[in-house]
Amino acid sequence: MSTTLPALSHASGAAAARPLRAWQHDALEAYFDPAREDCADFLVTATPGAGKTTFALTLARRLLDSRRVDRVVVVAPTDHLRTQWADAAHRMGIELDPTMSNAVGPVRPDMQGYVTTYAQVAGHPMLHRARATAKRSLVVLDEIHHAGDGLSWGEAVREAFADARRRLSLTGTPFRTKVDERIPFVSYVEDDSPESEGGLCSRADYTYGYRQALADGVVRPVVFAAYTGTSRWRNSAGEVIAASLTEPSTKSVEALAWRTALDPRGDWVPHVIAAMDERLTHLREYGMHDAAGLVLASDQDDARAYAKIVQRVTGEKPALILSDDPKASAKIKEFAEGDQRYAVCVRMISEGVDVPRAACLAWMTSYRTPLFFAQAVGRVVRARTRGESATVFLPAVRPLLALAAELETDRNHVIAAPAPGEALPDPGELDALPVERAEGGPKEFEALEAQAEFAHVLHGGRAVTAGLQPLDSDAEDFLGLPGLLSPEQTAALLAQRDAEIRKRTARVEQPGLDLDGAGTEDVPEPAEEDATWHTAALLRKEIHGLVGRVAAGRQMPHASVYAKLRSAVPGPPSASAPVELLRRRRDHLLTLV
Repeated sequence: MSTTLPALSHASGAAAARPLRAWQHDALEAYFDPAREDCADFLVTATPGAGKTTFALTLARRLLDSRRVDRVVVVAPTDHLRTQWADAAHRMGIELDPTMSNAVGPVRPDMQGYVTTYAQVAGHPMLHRARATAKRSLVVLDEIHHAGDGLSWGEAVREAFADARRRLSLTGTPFRTKVDERIPFVSYVEDDSPESEGGLCSRADYTYGYRQALADGVVRPVVFAAYTGTSRWRNSAGEVIAASLTEPSTKSVEALAWRTALDPRGDWVPHVIAAMDERLTHLREYGMHDAAGLVLASDQDDARAYAKIVQRVTGEKPALILSDDPKASAKIKEFAEGDQRYAVCVRMISEGVDVPRAACLAWMTSYRTPLFFAQAVGRVVRARTRGESATVFLPAVRPLLALAAELETDRNHVIAAPAPGEALPDPGELDALPVERAEGGPKEFEALEAQAEFAHVLHGGRAVTAGLQPLDSDAEDFLGLPGLLSPEQTAALLAQRDAEIRKRTARVEQPGLDLDGAGTEDVPEPAEEDATWHTAALLRKEIHGLVGRVAAGRQMPHASVYAKLRSAVPGPPSASAPVELLRRRRDHLLTLV
């Protein structure tokens, strides 16, 4: 394509200094193709870890510099990602405010835009409509499938941004939605493939799949290590049931065997964590000195229990990252930039969160939707240098093995046509495993014990078992390095280590470990004084404290002090005030205390 991209101005040197990957450059050329100049919408589908944020901000920088837009609005799935987007934008020379709430009206004049969430847009769509139309705006819809999480969210996104000058939609994972709840600003075409059964298929303006990213060295190759084992539980009728994770069984038996394996009181979880610890030790000894592991739990109680197991088995205190922890974002940032080996989390590191040094994932959760699986695996595939690989440790159950086998296949975003009388599943549901219940009996089954055993590795969609003779110690040095060991050799090495791992996970109590406080220490807030939005947040906090001191010293209501402050230093309320005005107000208050 011969399209000439708009040049960057001197004001955006940060963006100019950032080299673009080939796919990002190609996507920019596709965006600026004269044939689509009048088209307001552009959808990019790129595999997790490919660099969608960099692409979006580079595009925003060029649109700002060429004066095609005057404001950038980013809509992200979570509050943590608001800060991550703002920090990335700052490095690209774009000042976005991630702290704006729906209680604040206009965007501060020293900001080029703001970052919000889908939940906030749904809470007050007309407010966001006013902000997005007050200036010519580029609206970036990160992980656009969240606009289909419910009819109200999709309607709110459409209402808020239908009149925005330009919209860029991003997604890294396949998404499904009901026929009558199409994702706003996404184009669909008839899907005439045999498996579609008359459904619709979304049409991306640019697609960059996992296979392409793997060939380009943008993402790491993934080794899926599946672990089987026998689970024993007592059902609601008092009967003791035993079943293997891998033996053919009914869906309900498989689900209960899976749930029992994930019980922190059994031996399956510590065994698999020990296997991941072996892998991390190997990675750290052979080139990836800061390799980290993520343990993904189903809920907060399990996460706390798994944190104790990690410390008991490995001797390492993990970061415990929970969604209701006000310091969760700071903990993610510290973990991403630090050297800590493990983080235990529920959903905080499932989508969009950038932890490039994370190379191993332990799937200790009952979540099994394609969307969540792709998001979570995407946390460990982001490549930094050639030769790195990722390992996912997971239960050897059919739903997860099927998802792992499909990872290397480029998939369209298909809206399946429902069977007569059948409702499509809600894409926002995590599809947790059902619990057996019996009327008048115990409400939940009772997990008794679970043993773990290495089963196989997945390669190219097939299960590879340990069918070779034992390999020597020299071969172990190459475990998992792409192209150096065959899948059969990798499986053989993991099987050889299984007996030693079983010894490590013997349930011997170790006194002196701070299990109850694992990962709960205070984490200092990141220092980002050079970012405008962060400076403003610090100034507002300082002003609030000074107002409290003045109010206490003069026995005045806080509201009266704020009123006098705005009279002495005129301007908009602090929430909308630029940094220079906040500094003047702070300095004025300092003369009064």
